[in-house]
Amino acid sequence: MKNKIIVPEEITKERLDKFLTTELDISRSQIQKMIKAGLVLVNDKEPTKHHFIKTNDQITIKGELEKAEESKIKPLDPQKVAENGLLNQIKVVAEHDDYIIIEKPPRLLVHPTDKIENNTLIDWLLVNYPEMRQLGDDPQRPALVHRLDKDVSGLMLIPRNQDSFDYFKKLFKLRDLTKKYTAIVHGEIEKDNDELTFAIGRSKTKPGLFAARPTVNKEYYKKNRSAITRFNVSQRFKNYTLLEIEILTGRTHQIRVHMLAYGHPIVGDNLYSLKGMKKVITNRILLHAHYLSFIAPDGTEQTFISELPDKFNTVMSGLVIIDKQK
Repeated sequence: MKNKIIVPEEITKERLDKFLTTELDISRSQIQKMIKAGLVLVNDKEPTKHHFIKTNDQITIKGELEKAEESKIKPLDPQKVAENGLLNQIKVVAEHDDYIIIEKPPRLLVHPTDKIENNTLIDWLLVNYPEMRQLGDDPQRPALVHRLDKDVSGLMLIPRNQDSFDYFKKLFKLRDLTKKYTAIVHGEIEKDNDELTFAIGRSKTKPGLFAARPTVNKEYYKKNRSAITRFNVSQRFKNYTLLEIEILTGRTHQIRVHMLAYGHPIVGDNLYSLKGMKKVITNRILLHAHYLSFIAPDGTEQTFISELPDKFNTVMSGLVIIDKQK
């Protein structure tokens, strides 16, 4: 690896990590980790990963991260991916030079966990869009700027280059885009709309799950993460309610945890449910990310709407509608 690099005259303004990716033939995520670790200097000073270089800047490489930090994700045989029934259910809704919009089916894991599972959305992406392997901050989750729970279906946005990754990551961080979900929950909610602000933390009784408390408790709020969920009632049924939900924060299992704490868990949710709730015959959680709207990197406003899966309509057809005015 080169120890000293002088930025050539043709480079007047370019991001440091992008320049070094080409210069050193190392993934951009690895370059960013090197910068964060203080292994890269520009004019003898430690830069940020967003630093822009210019002609005649002197870049010093002090060392290289261990190869073990590279992605453990092994590329799958494209033929095996093509033959996988669940991966075949992934639908490409829109394709752009900067991003794609996909519709994720239920029961599909978005990325491998510590168990290094295969047959995830990431595996499908790397077969169909191999350039995505180099994108992002985490080699285990290339190109991802948001996610959906394994059991949840719906729209996802996936960047196709590093500039769009940085753009959309910031968009999600600032909550400067709109995501809406449709859910069928247990019970008849009287309010037409509400905002839930219960703090979310790890469950003390169920390892791996999360919990929220609807009561005001300052100590609980200090120790756990704030979360905001809003909903509007779309239709009331006897013993059930159809909701449109928007989250203003992105906590793990947020909607599921909040609706359970609110006393109206989502139908089909085997992780967050109340004892004694009448079971609806369904093989999936009835939560679907149906709406996504944002300003794209080119300045255009983009809106995508996903139709409700058949399972929602099947379940609702068997429920008794209640007049919303009553």
